[in-house]
Amino acid sequence: MPIHPSPTGDPAYSQNLPRTPESARAARHLVSSALHVWGLEACEDTAWLVVTELMANAAQHAHMDLVRVTVSRRGPDRVRIAVVDRSRTMPRLRKAEDSDEHGRGLTLIDALCTVWDVDPLRWGEARVGRSDGPGGGAW
Repeated sequence: MPIHPSPTGDPAYSQNLPRTPESARAARHLVSSALHVWGLEACEDTAWLVVTELMANAAQHAHMDLVRVTVSRRGPDRVRIAVVDRSRTMPRLRKAEDSDEHGRGLTLIDALCTVWDVDPLRWGEARVGRSDGPGGGAW
């Protein structure tokens, strides 16, 4: 599926991907491509973790066959990664027990991102991770 640059607003790239755990690889590629274009390669590893967890959450909870992944540059050192799906169920941060096999993704995103949230949309939601990074740098 093609990668689309944003024609207006903040510099951004987006791609529609199948709602499967295997699509996390393509989402990481999209994020890497954008970060390299913007000269922000230093934050690639952390951004990969964030988009992987957002994709895993969407793969488990979304309702349509496709999700839209967007990575945008909101300033010199501000990156926003979003996964848009058609789920109406708002994710919530919870404490996973040691024996739980799931439930740690949003905790990881919370630890890695300056801000994370869910943007409710008319048809679903966008799960978003953003970072200004320590000292104002991206991740």
